[in-house]
Amino acid sequence: MIHTISTFRVRYAETDRMQVVHHKNYLVWFEAARIEMLDLIGLPYAGVEADGYFIPVLSATVDYKKPAYFDDRLEVHLYLRDKPRARFRFDYEVRRGDAQLAIGHTTHGFMDKNGKALRPPEVFIQKVLSYWTHNQA
Repeated sequence: MIHTISTFRVRYAETDRMQVVHHKNYLVWFEAARIEMLDLIGLPYAGVEADGYFIPVLSATVDYKKPAYFDDRLEVHLYLRDKPRARFRFDYEVRRGDAQLAIGHTTHGFMDKNGKALRPPEVFIQKVLSYWTHNQA
């Protein structure tokens, strides 16, 4: 399993008039956590695209438990629990200290620049498995 933690400070622009975070921002934070995870395993997303691969979101869910507010310091926990196959899933948990604010997941696949579905490239599988092997708790 891969588990990473990304930290965010809620900006005023991410809130509504009541200073509550707008729901769309959770998906933005999920994306930022995925980009950080790819960097961490040695596979920056810009490099993935330069090699002719794309990792589109096929589905996304967010279950909101408690609101986040302007100036909160948040953690987004990202989990990749299973070896990537044609489709693979990331799970997320948004936390403010001990409070769980939201949980969610996104499902992804690989495709080429023409939109053709592909199996994950071997380099992706190897980077995931290498990180998995060297970072077991």
